[in-house]
Amino acid sequence: MTALVYLCARPQAGAAAAEYESFRTAMHLDEAGLERWDLVHDDLPADFATRWRGAVVGGSPFNVTDPPASKTDAQRALEASLARLAEASADGRIAALFTCYGIGIATRTLGGEVSRAYPEDTGPTPVAVTEAGRHDPLFGTLADRFTALTAHKEGTAALPPGAVLLAENDGCPVQAYRVGDRLYATQFHPEPTGRAFTERMAVYRDDGYFAANDYDRISAAVLAAPLSEPPRLLRAFADAF
Repeated sequence: MTALVYLCARPQAGAAAAEYESFRTAMHLDEAGLERWDLVHDDLPADFATRWRGAVVGGSPFNVTDPPASKTDAQRALEASLARLAEASADGRIAALFTCYGIGIATRTLGGEVSRAYPEDTGPTPVAVTEAGRHDPLFGTLADRFTALTAHKEGTAALPPGAVLLAENDGCPVQAYRVGDRLYATQFHPEPTGRAFTERMAVYRDDGYFAANDYDRISAAVLAAPLSEPPRLLRAFADAF
């Protein structure tokens, strides 16, 4: 049990492959150090907590708050697998970092509340580390304020019981939290470069995250954004676990 694993929640193969490469590059790992598992097509294996020492969960066009009747069998199976991971990580059996879509699964599974009341526009957003975050082993290595990239339709309205708020902003008050000492969750995307994010935007241009005609304007803002801190979080996670 030496490798970390990227758990894919994206049905779009090209976007999933690019997201994996973004995580791997930011974490300074080779393909042996960060394996891949596609939750869209395969359930989380029964031995996941002993097979891998930690997991990172990326984004998805799915939403936790999608009406149950609208969810496909693949989405329901994927959410069940991520719920198992959240429970195991909260219990300290495996390290996990849930991002974007993943934070919604962790929040709901562990007794928090996910709401459509806290969407954020596609593009750069300011993030502030909380006082508790400054004393956290991972977030304490970051600048007190930094810029990150977001694109989401829902957010955490209430933390899970026992969770520690690590980062926040005005538009979406829960930007990151920790449960125990092995489960981390971020609303923002810590992995992509500006260029990789604009390429992902092109894939989801017509999915309602932004007006399609605004692609060039938003891309320019993304490419101009200073994004030094979010990948440092991923590197700290890889080093710690």
